[in-house]
Amino acid sequence: MPAMSVGNVRIQDAVIGEWPALTAFLELARTRRSIRRYTPEPVAPTLIEALLEAASWAPSAHNRQPWRFCVVQSATTKAVLSAQMAEAWRRDLSGDGADLSEIERRVAISQARLTGAPVLIVPCVTLEEMDVYPDPLRSQAEWTMAVQSVALACQNLLLAAHAAGLGACWMCAPLFAPALVRQVLALPEAWQPQAILTLGYPAEVRTRTRAPLTERVVWR
Repeated sequence: MPAMSVGNVRIQDAVIGEWPALTAFLELARTRRSIRRYTPEPVAPTLIEALLEAASWAPSAHNRQPWRFCVVQSATTKAVLSAQMAEAWRRDLSGDGADLSEIERRVAISQARLTGAPVLIVPCVTLEEMDVYPDPLRSQAEWTMAVQSVALACQNLLLAAHAAGLGACWMCAPLFAPALVRQVLALPEAWQPQAILTLGYPAEVRTRTRAPLTERVVWR
């Protein structure tokens, strides 16, 4: 694989002309960024549905598609969710001995991200249709496969959002308060919230780099 030896910065140059579709995809993947500030412009429901359609075509363990999504557009619901999650985070940070001013700074940033996004998408995992095993090892493996399946669906959604000119950001806060998120959003008991994806039209431009593939990949 000689093209890989030049590192991820040059992969696109190596495939130009030979695999144009791959070149286009690499450009999409390389230019996607986590966007945290959005314009007030609403996102059309049809566009949201198209993003969820893209998510639904991700691979999944046993093809069980253990993902579930809650779409939040109501300003009231966003405010309630943000406020209750903020209070839970305050308690955790206080228990850690964090400085009060630092706690409020971090909480304010998080609340602004949640309430300032036109759309929140809450991906959840469910084991309702996954295999059941009597031993903990295989049970844990089944859970991990389901969670990985949801993550794959979310990646499809994030890339599709970028392709549509939208910005998005993956926030993992629900992992620390799944019951609270489920209660606020009135989700079924079997739905385990995994993240919050903020979504909207970008009001900022962000750039990031990646470590060379030579530091992250081994060949055998």
